[in-house]
This record gives sequence, C-alpha cells and structure tokens, in this order.
Amino acid sequence: MHPQARFLFTAAMDVDPAHEALFNEVYDTEHIPELLKVPGCLAVHRFTLVPLKMSIGGELKTIVAEGEPKYSATYELESADVLTSDAWAKAVEKGRWPAQVRPHTRNRRHTLRKLSGG
Repeated sequence: MHPQARFLFTAAMDVDPAHEALFNEVYDTEHIPELLKVPGCLAVHRFTLVPLKMSIGGELKTIVAEGEPKYSATYELESADVLTSDAWAKAVEKGRWPAQVRPHTRNRRHTLRKLSGG
C-alpha cells in the first residue's frame, strides 16, 4: 500500500456481458488514468472475482459470496475528502465512462475504509 494512503475506496460492479470488452478497455485506458491525476488519489488496482477455496479448521471449503460483483477496483487515498473534491467529480465524468460504460453496469457497491491507526 502507498505509504501516504490513509483510506481505501472500493468500487465494485457487474457489467452487461455484451459490454465487458468496452468496460475493461475504458477502465484501463481512460478511467484509471484520469482518476490518478486527482490530487490525493495515490494508486488504483483492479480485480476480477475468482472461485475461492481455502482451509478452515483443517477442512477444505469452497466459499461462495452470493451476489458479489464480478469486478472491483481499489483506490488508495490520502484523505476521504478526495472523493468529494472538484477534481474527482470532473474525473469521473470524463471520456466514454459516463455515457458508454456506466449505463451498462449494475450491482454497484462502494465502500470506504480508514486505515486502522492511521
């Protein structure tokens, strides 16, 4: 984690299958680069949900997170105020994201976590 990060913002969502290629392209080539220009947004990481098997209490278990979105991204932030800044508001509305991608997302979840002891 970035040494100046004090908050972790997570955006998770599903995407209509017909728009997944566009979603991934725009997220990687437009959305993330614009958000990384926002003062206080230190790092962004994207993730795709995969099956989970793990050992608990000596037993191998399959964990199913019902309804969990397929895609998620974490944003390492200096402050929670980054999310309400003018720079953030402008960045999330740039490029093809608002008109061509956002309408095809669903099951959106957003969380904000503060670094313990930070």
